[in-house]
Amino acid sequence: MSKKPDRKARADAEHNRGRVLEVACELFAEHGDEVQMAEVARAAGVGVGTVYRHFPTRQALIEAVAERRFAEILAFARAECLPNPDTRQALVCFLSRIGEVHDRARGVSSAIEAALGSTEPRGQVAVELLAIGQALLDRGLADGTLRPDSKVDDLYMIAGAVAAISRYAAGDWRRLIDIALEGMSPRLPARSE
Repeated sequence: MSKKPDRKARADAEHNRGRVLEVACELFAEHGDEVQMAEVARAAGVGVGTVYRHFPTRQALIEAVAERRFAEILAFARAECLPNPDTRQALVCFLSRIGEVHDRARGVSSAIEAALGSTEPRGQVAVELLAIGQALLDRGLADGTLRPDSKVDDLYMIAGAVAAISRYAAGDWRRLIDIALEGMSPRLPARSE
């Protein structure tokens, strides 16, 4: 009989963790790096001790927020971008999602950058995002959508530029995607006169 309360306690703990993380994402999106742990607890309807039990430091909370953000980009890329048979549209889909995420939650980006020193993905999610980029690149090289000297580093550089432009509202990141992908398109041979 002791298994039911343990299971319920674990379910409650997992629910609280998820709620804290969801609320933290919302608060950081709205207020950036100014958000404190007590505010997250209050908004999530839990005690500060609950927040610290799941996230022992503010940095741990921000790391979890960052991981969630990149996991969402990864899930979207797998579900929406990779299946698109049009390589260029798949690349636009992938890069646009990065721009949209940074555009709508600039405060999250500032909190991540302040706490972690960078807004780049880390760990396993970084490896998996790079693998999606490589898969799209390989497909573009195979079908002739991309110029033969294209590298995943090029795509990674474009993704970083899109993120920075959208994060800082420094220009039209959608136009950057178009221009960058045009630059990665195969060059037509020069005409002889």
